[in-house]
Amino acid sequence: MKTKSAQYVFWTSTILISLWFGASGFFELTENELIWNITQHLGYPAHFIYLLGVLKILGVLILLLPNRLLRLKEWVYAGIFFDILFAFVSKLTVIGLSSTVDTIIAFTIAFTSYLMFRKLYNASYAINTAK
Repeated sequence: MKTKSAQYVFWTSTILISLWFGASGFFELTENELIWNITQHLGYPAHFIYLLGVLKILGVLILLLPNRLLRLKEWVYAGIFFDILFAFVSKLTVIGLSSTVDTIIAFTIAFTSYLMFRKLYNASYAINTAK
């Protein structure tokens, strides 16, 4: 895939996952009744819902900064994947398989964004041994 195409796919998927998590974070922070009822039905306490909301908003802001905080973006992607994984398992065990469709869609979008991120921004983890 050419760099121009990779950038297009990266920004499209990153904007989509940012909208997804931004809206989710906003609804958690504003105590949207639907979101809160589902999340509490899954067994999560109120303080955890607020924490998720704050972290999702911060993560979205970091993801949307172009060419900045690349190492921190790796952590944001990890957080997104953990959130999706926990949501999938919680919904699967408490509500049932049919309730996991949204997590599968979110995972697909986030995974595409991350793959393109890694394609566009090669991480160098070499140890600097110069003294």
